[in-house]
Amino acid sequence: MPSPLFDEHADALELAPRLLGATLSAGGVTVRLTEVEAYLGVGVDPGSHAFRGPGRRNATMFGPPGRLYVYFTYGMHWCANVVCSPEGQASAVLLRAGEVVEGIEIARSRRPNCARDTQLASGPARLTRTLGLTGDDDGVDLATGRVRLTLPPRPVEGFATGPRTGVSGPGGSAEFPWRFWMPGEPSVSAYRAHAPQRRITRR
Repeated sequence: MPSPLFDEHADALELAPRLLGATLSAGGVTVRLTEVEAYLGVGVDPGSHAFRGPGRRNATMFGPPGRLYVYFTYGMHWCANVVCSPEGQASAVLLRAGEVVEGIEIARSRRPNCARDTQLASGPARLTRTLGLTGDDDGVDLATGRVRLTLPPRPVEGFATGPRTGVSGPGGSAEFPWRFWMPGEPSVSAYRAHAPQRRITRR
């Protein structure tokens, strides 16, 4: 891919802040990214899908950089990531939130119950729905596929960092301040610590 973003030696932690301000286009909608999270690989990042090695679900993370890794979560939502690092060394950047800059009417039709345009892609599941992404887009080349990533002309300055949202265990602690966002952007999602699911006891 002819882009410095996908330098063969770069990982998600290095590339995540460089994705702020980038645009992602699919299905007639373009979103400008305002919030992302970095996830590293095997044995390094306990919050990452790749922590315990490759499998059927996370295979795209171990593939070539510059691809889209899409996975299903909570039995109802799709989430999208940009794959980084050399092939075989998994890392990826979760696309958490963005602002719709093209195709606003299409975006509204996909999220008809959204009260404000600034919230159309505020959150990873909202972002994928706004762009019309599904599991069929897993592995798409972001340079040549139906989903296109375009970097900003220059890196964003003054971005903020903090713990990742909703990640359980050590990976969600302050030791991993790998969430990056653009302060003051109304599309940035609200931070939420991981909330363990409560088991219902039947009597």
